[in-house]
Amino acid sequence: MFSKVESNMTPITTPEIAVRASGVEKVYVSGDTNVVALRGADLEVHCGEVVILAGPSGCGKTSFISIIAGLLARDGGKLEVMGEDPQALSTEARTAWRLRTVGFVFQQFNLIPTLSIAENAAIPLILQGMDRRSACVKARELLNQVGLGGREQSSPVRLSGGQQQRVAIARALVNSPKILVCDEPTSALDGATGLRVMELVAQVGRMPGRAVIVVSHDDRIYHLADRIIHMDDGRIDRIETPASLRNAHA
Repeated sequence: MFSKVESNMTPITTPEIAVRASGVEKVYVSGDTNVVALRGADLEVHCGEVVILAGPSGCGKTSFISIIAGLLARDGGKLEVMGEDPQALSTEARTAWRLRTVGFVFQQFNLIPTLSIAENAAIPLILQGMDRRSACVKARELLNQVGLGGREQSSPVRLSGGQQQRVAIARALVNSPKILVCDEPTSALDGATGLRVMELVAQVGRMPGRAVIVVSHDDRIYHLADRIIHMDDGRIDRIETPASLRNAHA
């Protein structure tokens, strides 16, 4: 049996720890079948840190980051993200918390085809009440940083998969999130573009009061992380650093 969700942690008043997860569990029920995605996963991510979650498909990585981002409910364990347990909030409060706290880069780009890419990237700001013009100005700045300057009025359907991925990353960054969570952000990008985008993502994580968690199989970007956390069968299996990986292959 899985334990009841607990949310009675001592609050983090000065969030040096951006994410603190303890014994997080998740079970998907399909008919008479229970599929266990997380089996007591523990994780601490500090502010100013870039963490990569690695591991085989189906090991629980996407479920874990979706719970951290407040997009998915956990079935057991404890969680704090920047001092808040998103699951303890009402639906409305959790949506507001997510808008001001979390940037999420999905595997599926989730762009709106009837909007320009500048409008797509500006959506988080517009939802927070910023006027459309000001939001699009800031979105254009981010699009330029990810290499899409001059394409701001393009429709997403006129872009390649890699370009659409960069729009999705600009959208995730536009509200200056405290926690940036990315699910395979370089999967649709060539090596050089993926590295450039990940360098931008890592810059966000190194800012005071912020952190980045990236799910990735792309070992070409592992050197940009502070830690590489390997998952297997719904648990944290081992933790490495870029230095330990270099030494292991020396």
